[in-house]
Amino acid sequence: MAEQYRVAVIGAGRPWRTEGATGFGMSHVHVHAYQKTGKCRLAAVADINRANAEAFAAQYAHPAIYTDYQEMLERERPEIVSVCTWPALHAPMVIDCAGAGVKAVHCEKPMAPTWGEARRMVEACARAGTQLTFNHQRRFLAPFRVARDLAHDGTIGELRRLEAACGDMYDWGTHWIDMCFFYNHDTPATWVLGQIDAREPHSIFGLSVESQGLCQFKFENGVRALLFTGHDHDIGCSNRLIGTEGVVEVHNDAPHVRLRGRGDAQWHALDTPEGIHGNQAIDRGIADLIDALEHHREPELSARKALRTTQVIFATYESSRRRARIDLPLTIDDSPLQAMLDAGEIGPGRK
Repeated sequence: MAEQYRVAVIGAGRPWRTEGATGFGMSHVHVHAYQKTGKCRLAAVADINRANAEAFAAQYAHPAIYTDYQEMLERERPEIVSVCTWPALHAPMVIDCAGAGVKAVHCEKPMAPTWGEARRMVEACARAGTQLTFNHQRRFLAPFRVARDLAHDGTIGELRRLEAACGDMYDWGTHWIDMCFFYNHDTPATWVLGQIDAREPHSIFGLSVESQGLCQFKFENGVRALLFTGHDHDIGCSNRLIGTEGVVEVHNDAPHVRLRGRGDAQWHALDTPEGIHGNQAIDRGIADLIDALEHHREPELSARKALRTTQVIFATYESSRRRARIDLPLTIDDSPLQAMLDAGEIGPGRK
């Protein structure tokens, strides 16, 4: 019989688009994915709102219910924990899981409100031998994998530049920056140059984000990436991969991948079995992290990769604060965006 991992969830929430829901109900998606592996049993759920925890437990064979996640960790001793709370709570919860001897933690993105917290949660898990992953699940979807393959099989020549566009750098942008690393075989970045505007108040999951942003960064192999966010960010596609002899685009709507390769005068639409959204990506990510745990390898959604993406985000904010290029590694501890908002250096009324 396959090994049964005891799984716990911190942050039950409510299912997406149901009464009282304040997010996407990712805890439910995580549990469905654990169940599909056939190797996991939901042992406990913790939520400060007991009604949420009870409603959650009623859907999943009534696991133990807690309103204090630390008590849950101590009494239930889960082997795998999913952290599905808002980002401000990620670092203390992940660090407490590591301290409690949890074997693997799967945490929602974005990582944390500050660069220092992001680093410390990764360091704590490394010291404890806890496998830490973050839900950059789009790495498992077909359009992105097709685009990556086309960028390296000679179809568009040599990959030179990556472009992406989305509503904000912190929440949605963490996916697109992660995809830039994915497209470039996770080559490390060397520097970041960016600017942000915050004249219109905007927050996501309780944290302030820019109203418009621009981030450019360079990889060690010379490839460059450019991300447009917020106001007027549309570039005609979600992602663009530019080579010496062609271009690949990834689109939100079907056809999801378009190609103009060597010698092509027109765009060609490529069929993919799925789009750029879908819970099947989370199913695959959780299956992969369990396989990685069993075979002692780095999971595709590893904390090491997530930390590189998060570093680019906070380096963009720091570039705006210092009005300078930021050479990596990033050495700050705070969130420059929040610090500038608190000091009144950017924000409503400033143009």
